[in-house]
Amino acid sequence: MELNDMLAPPPVTLPADPAATLDPAAADTAFAHPDSPLVWATRAEAALESASSDDEKLIAYAFARTGYHRSLDRLRANKWKGWGPIPWSHEANQPVLRAIAALARAAALIGEDAEYDRCRQMLSDADPESVERLLG
Repeated sequence: MELNDMLAPPPVTLPADPAATLDPAAADTAFAHPDSPLVWATRAEAALESASSDDEKLIAYAFARTGYHRSLDRLRANKWKGWGPIPWSHEANQPVLRAIAALARAAALIGEDAEYDRCRQMLSDADPESVERLLG
């Protein structure tokens, strides 16, 4: 039986990311839209995939941290109060959830276990299905 929390805020449905129609991996997109969670999530994910040296791991972490903070800015600008559902099924929410997951992965990569746990919990609170989808 699913409980309906009458005090819970409605699910967040963000507007399209400012870089949604551009190449989020391109440097000119990052310069044009440094506020885009999609830009930073894309860069963090690519950096995480190729990080082998300590410096590369820190760069991946920096991209992920930037994406996380840009995501919080975007959520708050759209009436998110720090908790409540952020459904993956709404496509414009996906860059934000990807950025949170990227920070979790980057934190684990550098041994910041408490941050990994916090981000994992944030994903679970936002959309429980996103944890498996984004963190495996």
